[in-house]
Amino acid sequence: MPNEDIDVSNLEALEKYRSYARYFKAAEEERKKTHWWKSCKQYLTEPQDEEEKIDIGLPYYRPSRSKVMKERKQIMKQNHQNAELERTARLRTWLIPLDEVKAEWERTRGPYQVQRIAEHYGIYRDLFNGAFFVPYIILRVAYSQNEELVMPVYHGNVVTASEASSPPRVMYEAEEGSLWTLLLTNPDGHLRETEAEYVHWLVGNIPGNQVASGEEVCHYFPPFPAKGTGYHRHIFILFKQNRPIDFGTDLRPVPCHSLKMRTFKTIDFYRKHEDHMTPAGLAFFQCKWEASVTQVYHHLLDMKEPVFEFERPPVYHPPQKKYPHLQPLRYLDRYRDSDEPTYGIY
Repeated sequence: MPNEDIDVSNLEALEKYRSYARYFKAAEEERKKTHWWKSCKQYLTEPQDEEEKIDIGLPYYRPSRSKVMKERKQIMKQNHQNAELERTARLRTWLIPLDEVKAEWERTRGPYQVQRIAEHYGIYRDLFNGAFFVPYIILRVAYSQNEELVMPVYHGNVVTASEASSPPRVMYEAEEGSLWTLLLTNPDGHLRETEAEYVHWLVGNIPGNQVASGEEVCHYFPPFPAKGTGYHRHIFILFKQNRPIDFGTDLRPVPCHSLKMRTFKTIDFYRKHEDHMTPAGLAFFQCKWEASVTQVYHHLLDMKEPVFEFERPPVYHPPQKKYPHLQPLRYLDRYRDSDEPTYGIY
């Protein structure tokens, strides 16, 4: 074990560090050495080849830690000199500005936490074959239900099919003169091919953040998760373009109510235009079957609704004993026909 070379019978004779800094330095040097045992973190985390991970996102230059710490100390100094802030904190009447806290989170740690969520849900694995990107552009998506009620899309929340029946309102921060592409795809709903997807919405050459002014390559189609298939991920991906792109080969007719024409693969679409677009934003929701999905299959897709049901195996009965010992009086009921009542024997 790590401390097997220490003589615990005479601890007073061991060398003392006399300061935490010397101990921390020695511990760091020991931690960097290669040992024969595994740490708890190595046992819990799966081995991953970091060289195979490819970052396909926007470049980002993180400020130095010294600069960040200097800004924090300056803010703390200003807070200590603020008498009104001290009085409200002491009286427990100070209200935390949550909007400012959220904006700071989105600017600093938010994109990295969204990346971890996307890795947990397998989005990079299923859409980009393991390649990843950090969504530095905060994508705000909301489905309007009426004048007052709005259903937002975050990162994995549940949105019903009826709530997502119409195109959502998409907002993000964009520079003037920039071009963007917005994609909505479902990697879990294809009825024939395991690796394929269904594209629900594709808008290209969006000027700034004006999604309505972009080129609608494929018009919006509501979610239609099949009955019995559980929750489906519906993923919004925002790409940043460096120039206008010709989407003539990706254009779908209007209306497009054919599942064959909506068959899609994000990795193939990205490889076709990777020289001129870069993924920058991400948001997704989960949706499962409900009664409104039946109308989508019957009226829009004009097909019979597929239903997936679990085929349960027959009930197992142990071999019958001629003289059962300590069994209930109705022991033979478990060997009757399954259609007959068993009266709750087992």
